[in-house]
Amino acid sequence: MPYPPIRLGVNIDHVATVRNARGGALPDPVRAAHLAIEAGADGITAHLREDRRHIRDADIERLMAEIDRPLNFEMAVTGEMLAIALKARPHACCLVPEKREERTTEGGLDVVAGKAQLRPAIARLKDAGMRVSLFIEADRAPIETAAELGADIVELHTGTWCEAVAHHDHEAAERELQRLLTGAEIGAAAGLEMHAGHGLDYRTAEKLAHCHTFVEFNIGHYLVGEAIFIGLGESVRQMKAAMIRGRKFR
Repeated sequence: MPYPPIRLGVNIDHVATVRNARGGALPDPVRAAHLAIEAGADGITAHLREDRRHIRDADIERLMAEIDRPLNFEMAVTGEMLAIALKARPHACCLVPEKREERTTEGGLDVVAGKAQLRPAIARLKDAGMRVSLFIEADRAPIETAAELGADIVELHTGTWCEAVAHHDHEAAERELQRLLTGAEIGAAAGLEMHAGHGLDYRTAEKLAHCHTFVEFNIGHYLVGEAIFIGLGESVRQMKAAMIRGRKFR
């Protein structure tokens, strides 16, 4: 029986971070999106933050106009971001927590506490033809709440597992991996499409791809970091190859 395919979404936020460190237009995150697609990316992810610390409004407009792969628009659940999403109408919107003081997204969205705010936002996005994803922790309560709220997808936060792997904390790494695998089973049973992201590198992406329940990984910082040494196209190619190797694992 053929192994199920797995998709790679390339997050271009940190190309924009480098651009914004000096101001001006370079390096161009939209050019990075084109290069990633040429190298095998199945989609592009971009997070438009309230403070515009990396991706800007004009980047979203250009991505929608220029790329020929799905755009996954990461956004906080605010009136401003809903208005931008409803105007741009990307393929998918991934709702994420956002704090000004954080360096990057820290942990998953609290969907249980935020049900009253999330329910109408999800409905508006879906009514406009967008798929809705929630970036959450791999625990039963948030996963089942995501399904109850009508989300199409959940993206499980892999950062805790990846940190444990990086620090050679084998006990914690195994515990967190099992949490992710169990979460994937719970989500699939609830009718959700399962994605994963945050902190993944070649090794962790290959290992997590063993779990055929996951259909997409969204990866950015590691690919942009590797691009300094081997180029963005090559880092994307190597990541996709690692994911495919893992997918073939029995």
